[in-house]
Amino acid sequence: MSLSYIGDQLDIYGGFFFFITGLFGNGMNIFIFSSVRTYRTNPSTFYFLIGSIINVIYIIVNLTVRIVSACFGINLVSTSLIWCQMRAFIIGSLSPISFTCSCLATIDQFLATSQNGNLRHRSNIKSARVIVIIVIIIWCLHGIPVFLYYNIPPITYGCASTNPGYGAYVAVFVSVIICAIPVFVIIIFGYLGYRNIRLTRRLVEQHPDRQMTKMTLIQAILVVISISPSGIFGIYLYITTGVAKDADRIVIENFANIVLVLVSYFFYIVCLSYIMLIKMYFSELILGKFLYVFHFIKSFSSNSKRSNIVSAETKSSYSILYSMMRRFISKRKL
Repeated sequence: MSLSYIGDQLDIYGGFFFFITGLFGNGMNIFIFSSVRTYRTNPSTFYFLIGSIINVIYIIVNLTVRIVSACFGINLVSTSLIWCQMRAFIIGSLSPISFTCSCLATIDQFLATSQNGNLRHRSNIKSARVIVIIVIIIWCLHGIPVFLYYNIPPITYGCASTNPGYGAYVAVFVSVIICAIPVFVIIIFGYLGYRNIRLTRRLVEQHPDRQMTKMTLIQAILVVISISPSGIFGIYLYITTGVAKDADRIVIENFANIVLVLVSYFFYIVCLSYIMLIKMYFSELILGKFLYVFHFIKSFSSNSKRSNIVSAETKSSYSILYSMMRRFISKRKL
């Protein structure tokens, strides 16, 4: 069994796995972050919301190309100029937007947990919306040269830059801008945010903020684990561009590239990193339904002509159950 065959199987099954889990995970994030007002007005969750929307587009376009190529042997990128340029544009624009949103969420948590009042005031939803608009405009403008320089040469029949200088810039850009810089930013501000939490007791009673901080730290760890290997391998490929390689080395490098690219998709599916927030949301949802039923029964008992049927012991049991439910939900949030 050759490495090429194993790589194709990884592309097929791994691609389907990340496609399904990515759409489900990001779809869940979009639903939760957009349906609850508390999360919509939180800068960190707003950054995660935008990142999830971008991730959905990234997964649909990129994984569709990989799955079709592995399953049917049809390389859409090499046969269609539209797919060629669109995929290059997504890598050069949408991918940096997603990473930038993760960096901004980490920075926002550092600001929100700071003991400095001026820094805490900089964490607000109005600034977050303006920053996101600026980020989207900058990275979309950054991707415009793709439509000028990317083509499918008739000799190689491969999607590549027809400008050598721009091709070298893309190689450095993918390794440094997309991989290295986000990792360093998230590590630095993730550590600073964690230090703020250890130095202050302000978040002891603020369960949503604690959950958001935990989620941001998990996101930081996820970025480091999933993106760093791909960035290091990209630097290796760029350094060894002019080195003569035999067939075995090329096969090994292609296999390593497939594995590391699939590993990098752990960042884009991000479902696991939001388990705590999802758990907190559904805990609040359960509490809300219970309170609705409780108040309905209480209202019915007080307004009904047969209210005397409802004994004092029954009303007392409702109150006890209500208190137990609130304590249970409070512990779940912790």
